Formats: sequence, structure tokens, C-alpha cells
Amino acid sequence: MKHVATSDRNAYDRCIFHLVDPTGEFLLIVGLGVYPNLGVIDAYATLRVGDTLHAVRASDALRDDTRMKMAVGPLRIMVERPLKDFILTCAADPDDPDGLSYEMNWSADFPALWEPHHIQRKGGRLTLEGKRFVQAGRCDGRLRIGGRDLDVEGWTGTRDRSWGVRPVPGEEGGRLAQEHPTEGFHWIWAPVRFDDRFLMVITQEDADGHRTLNDATLVREGRRDRQLGWPRTDITYRPGTRHPESAIIRLTDPADGKPLELGVEILASSPLAVGAGYPPADDWQHGTWRGRGWTDRRAYDLSDPAAHPMAAYGVIDHAARYTLDGQVGHGIFEHGSFGRHDPSGFTGFDSVAPARP
Repeated sequence: MKHVATSDRNAYDRCIFHLVDPTGEFLLIVGLGVYPNLGVIDAYATLRVGDTLHAVRASDALRDDTRMKMAVGPLRIMVERPLKDFILTCAADPDDPDGLSYEMNWSADFPALWEPHHIQRKGGRLTLEGKRFVQAGRCDGRLRIGGRDLDVEGWTGTRDRSWGVRPVPGEEGGRLAQEHPTEGFHWIWAPVRFDDRFLMVITQEDADGHRTLNDATLVREGRRDRQLGWPRTDITYRPGTRHPESAIIRLTDPADGKPLELGVEILASSPLAVGAGYPPADDWQHGTWRGRGWTDRRAYDLSDPAAHPMAAYGVIDHAARYTLDGQVGHGIFEHGSFGRHDPSGFTGFDSVAPARP
């Protein structure tokens, strides 16, 4: 929309695409957002290969005559068929032809699914209100990195589109932030694609475990099929961290009350605070004005956590292999856990998983 219904500077409209290599060698994440009350459009692409995260970011002025064009700098998202087929493109850098570039086809296998209405407040102020839908499919195309050309076929694709208001850097916290500090935050967002079904699991909990967002919905045979109860997740963390290595999400089939276990095996991880512009990134965040025609390409070494000390305090997207009722699927296990979380035994921001006995 050219004019949004709010004057809130934090108004946004954003999408994210995940392209998951089932072998775990690659994880490509692509996103684009517009910030109408800030006059900014920006986009990013990150590719994890081994311990290196390759990132391309671009930002520009949001113009009335190009408001509906989802392109900025070398990054472009083309809608071939709405809610069906998309072409994701990153043009090669003329100065570094061996750097990241791609042209990928993202095709839906299942209809889009509404996610729960997402609201967060700080004191009496509404700080986040987002409406979202999620979808799963498959990806094919060509990818080039480090002089290596790859033909991509049959990767799993997930995507999310959301809009509303969401904090953008540049605003002081003020009294409400001082008097209502965040004690803890625990988040799981897990879209999973199987051959014949799509499963979406979402949970968000406060420090005491009170759940403020909850969903577990199965899509099958071209329609929303059933809700699978109240997800309960047991996560095995890497000792000394809050980095998940595996998890079990316990669900319930409402037809017969049968318990279901969704197994999660982490294949590759991409911190959204590194390269992708999500808070608390320290080099670029979404919606921030960088001037006209800004483009940045860089590579991050993820082998040394000390090089990115704030990454653990942001949400991390994990490519994952899932098992459910004898079937194997793939998708994203997006997880963030910071501060106190009583059900996990975390007592504060410096609390981590204990050493294994």
C-alpha cells in the first residue's frame, strides 16, 4: 500500500525465503522489506557454506513509481504466479564474479497458511503487531559461490510474509523500556515440508514459561487439515551455549488423542543477526537509512563465536531434518532463547546449558 493506516515509524511489510539443502551443506536465506513511513526499501541474501556466511545486502529510497517492484540493488524477487511461483535473483558483482550470485525458482507445494496474530507490548505500548502467512514448497535453479557453479534441484523451500509494526533501530527506549525490561524470551518457529504434508509449529514464551503464541497446524491434500494440540519441546543444547543440536516436539492428534513426536536434527545454522540485518546486528539492521543505492557484500567467519558475540542474543535459523510418523522431511527450526526461561532452567542472560555428565 502506498499509504499505510498508521503513522508509526515502525510500519513494515517484509518477506523471507528459506532454501534448504537436504544434505546440510548449504543454507540460503533471502529477504526483502519496505518501511513506508521511513521511505526505505532493503533486501539481503545470506548463504552458509561450512563455517563461512556469505552476505549481500542492499538498501535504497522507497519511491512511489517503484513501490510494487520487489528489487533493490542486485537482489530481486519476481512473482510469476501469486502464492505459487517466484524467481529469486542475486546478480553477480562485476568486481567479484566468483562471489555470491543465483537465480532460483521457488514453487509452492502447499497452500499458504495463516499464522496466529502476533502482538507484543512493553507496558501499555504496542511495540509489535504482525500479521503473517507461511508456505512450503521446493526450489530449483543455479547458484554460484567462490567460483563454484551448482545446479540446485529439489531443495526444500519455506517462506513467510508479514506486515504491521515491528521495532526499527533509531528510537530511544524511554521510560517504558526502563521500567519494563525484558526478563526472558523463548521462541520456536518451525515450518516443515514432508512429501505429502506441511506442518507449522510456533511457540513463544515469557521468562516464567507463560505462552503468548501457540500453534501446530497440519496442511494436507491442499487444505488445512487439523491442529495438533499444545506443542511441548525438549531441546538438547550444545553444552555451554543455547545452540540446539536436536529436539523433540511433542504433539497430539485430536482424532484419537494419539501422541506424536516430531524429531528435529540440526543440519546447518545461520544467525539472523549476522549478515541478514535482524537485531542485535551491529553492522546493519533493517529499515535503517544508508543512502541511495547502498550495496554491501561481505563474508563472515562463523567458526569463532567471539567474533560475533551478539549473535547468540538474536534469533537463529537452523536448517533441519525432521521425522514424523515414519516420514522424513526438511525445513527450518528457528529458535531464539535469551534471558530467563524457567522451563529450560535458564536463570538469566548469561545462563547456558550445563556440561554433559
